[in-house]
Amino acid sequence: MRNLLSAPRAISLAFAILLPAQAFACACGCGVFGVGTSSLFPSGSGGQAFVEYDFMDQNRNWSGSSTAPSADNPDKEIRTNFVTMGAQYMFNRRWGVMAEVPYWSRSFTTETGGGVETFRHAAFGDVRLMGVYTGLSQDMSTGVIFGGKLPTGDYKYPNFDRDTQIGTGSTDLLLGGYHLGPLNKDNSWSYFVQGIWDRPIASQGGYRPGEEFDAAVGVFYGGLSLVGGKIKLAPVLQLVGSARARDGGPSSDSGDSGYSRIIVSPGVELSSGAWRLYGDVEFPGVQHFNGNQLAAAHLFKVILSRNF
Repeated sequence: MRNLLSAPRAISLAFAILLPAQAFACACGCGVFGVGTSSLFPSGSGGQAFVEYDFMDQNRNWSGSSTAPSADNPDKEIRTNFVTMGAQYMFNRRWGVMAEVPYWSRSFTTETGGGVETFRHAAFGDVRLMGVYTGLSQDMSTGVIFGGKLPTGDYKYPNFDRDTQIGTGSTDLLLGGYHLGPLNKDNSWSYFVQGIWDRPIASQGGYRPGEEFDAAVGVFYGGLSLVGGKIKLAPVLQLVGSARARDGGPSSDSGDSGYSRIIVSPGVELSSGAWRLYGDVEFPGVQHFNGNQLAAAHLFKVILSRNF
């Protein structure tokens, strides 16, 4: 099973930073970045450092299961660049730890008393600290992820509503799991399933983000080589599902928050020695949003990682 585990990885459960929704919610759905990738799957003792870049441009008003007139929502566009630096270290073949520090740059276009204005803000987001247990199977193909999200991100920027703030202001409990397995005898085709539950347990400023569950199922092919075998190429195809409850508290708008959706995500990973480069494009398919919320037509992800 070692060949399977050194093929494309399938666990980046830590980065599920959720951006809840206040009045005329933005429906960030940032939790979809935290599942279904092909990086950070533990395959033995040792560590891995990575930097991840995600991009999302929310410029379509969505209500129920279809687009809605822009006039129904005073928020017009939320454009965000996400940069996350993180590391994972496995002390042995059973236990490990994971940490992630995000930095977001966001522009927010909305109606104000003076017309339509655009505000920009960049700051560090909510840090995630998690433990990894892979002792459920001898080959480390099954594991449990557990930990928490800390309220380290800025949630008081004056020109952003609570639904558009970079930080949520909440402390969250995180619990997830994954399994990776072969689809054929030579392990060239493999599958994975994974999921993570995010439940806020403490909040600030009268705003409590809704709890969220994100899950993914995918397949990948690990039998392609380039440059005389020096570079391995692995196509990945996955379905990512998200279910988000309504927000609560006097600073929230529960009527315009909460959603469910399924995303189709084709991607590819290049690996050479200790280095890996992964990228994908995520296309929302079936989706349902409560009230009026801004949604993105596409989501993009790139991860560069190195084992050590």
